[in-house]
Amino acid sequence: MNRWEELWQSGETPWDKGYAAPPLTEFLERGDTVLHRSRRVLVPGCGGGHDVRELARQGIPATGLDLAETAVAAARNYPPVAGEDYVAGDLFDDSWRAGREFDAVWEHTCFCAIDPSMRPAYARAMAEILKPGGFLVGVFYLTPWDPGEESSGPPFETSREEVKGLLAGNFVLREDFVPTRAYPGREGKEWLAVFERVG
Repeated sequence: MNRWEELWQSGETPWDKGYAAPPLTEFLERGDTVLHRSRRVLVPGCGGGHDVRELARQGIPATGLDLAETAVAAARNYPPVAGEDYVAGDLFDDSWRAGREFDAVWEHTCFCAIDPSMRPAYARAMAEILKPGGFLVGVFYLTPWDPGEESSGPPFETSREEVKGLLAGNFVLREDFVPTRAYPGREGKEWLAVFERVG
């Protein structure tokens, strides 16, 4: 049993706020985004599926992926929304991808949850999942802890420079901004970036 499965089984899921990430809602309200134009969006580390359902409610087919089978079961317990589906699997093991194709990835909680040593593998996985012309749209947690507060994570912080460096060669940054909406305590600590997969 993996650590995330243990946490879901014990109900220790403080990251699950019960509703979609506010930066996702803010981005979608712009209308006609790269997510709106996608045939199917992958949401890695989907947890209880709140972001998946928000995408589906907007008419954007979305697949939630999570390492914890209990999380996937929890996501499926909500009233179904047309266009959503879920799969239990490891992002770094491509067996779950059989028969599935994605035009975009919505990144919200996966990158900050994995050990930083796995970030190059994450970048490779994104490049494999998305074909040229696909988009990685992510909210990256820049400063998860308050000044003087220490933690060994997760969540693990990052920087704009690190994310851009990891994705260089396969992705080009097309748009970025600091969301004005956030879960309480995350205001100004997140960075939303739109990367396009290139040749």
